[in-house]
Amino acid sequence: MKQRDRIARFLQADTFAVAGASTQRHKYGNKVLRCYMEHGYAVIPVNPGADAIEGIACVASVAELPSEVEALSVITPPQVTLEVVKQAIEKGIKHIWMQPGAEEAEAINLCRQQDINIIADGSCLLVELGFSAGH
Repeated sequence: MKQRDRIARFLQADTFAVAGASTQRHKYGNKVLRCYMEHGYAVIPVNPGADAIEGIACVASVAELPSEVEALSVITPPQVTLEVVKQAIEKGIKHIWMQPGAEEAEAINLCRQQDINIIADGSCLLVELGFSAGH
């Protein structure tokens, strides 16, 4: 499947989550969350150290996400990404987008083995959707 098709399939999900969501607005984990919000997508932040980010209640881990989450953006250090992916597989999440810098080879292979729609080629959600940082 072409990367463009993978991205289109990813964006067709009804509910998204952001693993590595940040309370700090200058960090990509916050920008990606705000990008989903800016474009009207339902999104849930994942951050073990915050109750809410940008006014949206957080969950502490991917394992705690509600079942309606179909797609996950991963903005975590590579050493955390594998655990995030394992939890996503357990939850039945079918679309995973590793943002630039979050990619981890074993996690990518695991996604492929599980027939997950994986985007891990350096593509960035902020570029694909367009993001106006002023919001």
